[in-house]
Amino acid sequence: MAQKPKQTGQLLRSLFASQRLCVLSTQGAGQPYSSLVAFAETEDLRYVLFATLRATRKYANMCADPRVALLIDTRSNQVADFRDAVAVTITGKAEEVHGDERTRLLRCYLAKHPQLAEFVSLQECALLRVQVTDSIIARFSENTGPGTAP
Repeated sequence: MAQKPKQTGQLLRSLFASQRLCVLSTQGAGQPYSSLVAFAETEDLRYVLFATLRATRKYANMCADPRVALLIDTRSNQVADFRDAVAVTITGKAEEVHGDERTRLLRCYLAKHPQLAEFVSLQECALLRVQVTDSIIARFSENTGPGTAP
């Protein structure tokens, strides 16, 4: 069932407000790679932000190929997830932000994750933004049934 843009924005805002972590997928050497990252979103929902050390595999992968996917979901590892879980996959390109832009977006990121202030202040820590090019909303219950794989 297609969502109207206003409904989609409301659902995304609600989902993002309820979650602090997401799964980041990158690729390197022809192999997908997934990581758990703390994320924040900009008010206009155009960007998703996360921080990582520049020495990580995910950072190297994004330098080689900035295309990423982010999975944000409501699962709780309970049976009810088969009925109630909602997930959004966001695709876009990741880029490190610098200067005034980093300062501005860092305020947004730290508003959601104040406990990471020391981490993001490290010289070797990069703040990345993913410009959202697509968001695909799925409910487990709508994607399963006779003849379909979960």
